[in-house]
Amino acid sequence: MHLKEIDLNLLRLFDAVFRAGNVSRAAQLLDITQPAASQGLTRLRAVLHDPLFVRAAGGVQPTPKARRLAEPVRAALAMLEQAVGESAGFDPLQSRRTFRLHMSDIGEGRFLPELMVALREQAPGVRLETLPLPRDEIVDALDSGRIDFAFGFLPMVRDTQRLELLRDRYVVLLRAGHPFTRRRRTQAQLRAALRELEFVNVRTHGDTLRILQRLQVEDRLRLTTEHFMVLPAIVRATDLAVVMPRNIAEAFMAEGSYAVVEPPVAGRDFAVSLHWSRRFEADPGNAWLRALIAALHRPKR
Repeated sequence: MHLKEIDLNLLRLFDAVFRAGNVSRAAQLLDITQPAASQGLTRLRAVLHDPLFVRAAGGVQPTPKARRLAEPVRAALAMLEQAVGESAGFDPLQSRRTFRLHMSDIGEGRFLPELMVALREQAPGVRLETLPLPRDEIVDALDSGRIDFAFGFLPMVRDTQRLELLRDRYVVLLRAGHPFTRRRRTQAQLRAALRELEFVNVRTHGDTLRILQRLQVEDRLRLTTEHFMVLPAIVRATDLAVVMPRNIAEAFMAEGSYAVVEPPVAGRDFAVSLHWSRRFEADPGNAWLRALIAALHRPKR
């Protein structure tokens, strides 16, 4: 077998199938059809004289030879991408590149306004596209280039490069004038009183549900929604309470229609980070946008 027999795209396909454990999923990551992925895999098997992947529950499993090849192939692809990126360069004033970002709806409200203002001034042709993903897909999406960055409190996302952007904590948001706010309480009294409130929560934000569970108020949930940013309007119009990041709550409090309660429960503090793939760390555009985001969220002195 000679190296000239291997198409570079076949190595990209091999890497995607190895990471995804599924041919159809690999095809999606590479933006090709499933038949094209299967045909490419057949060609690569013939060249390497090995099945490479065998059927398994939910997808495929690599053969011993595929496991031996996986890391060298990934390292080689990363080296090529880095070399091409360095030679291409990145001019923010001229670029019309689209960057894809994993963000929750909370993240969009917190990070996008300031970022878009900066892009308008420094890179007017650059576009952003948010692409919220299930958390177990984020690492593969970063490594494949499907997304460029992931923002959030993502402790389960490992094997990425990361930069801490801010520290925050969960609080309880109530409407201004809520009967709950009319009394001063000890920590023990406050914890007991919180169990008398009724809550609204967002299905897709598991971390807020974790706080509700620690407060032992799951049975006090009266409304579950899909979107976080609708909650303040609901809270303002009702006596329902919501657990949310203090950073976001303070923005709503500036309107004067809300009150914040610090619940006496452990595990409220968290860090929001920017994640990216080691594979694209040297890409000039990736590095430029990282530096811009870091500058926007550098701690104020």
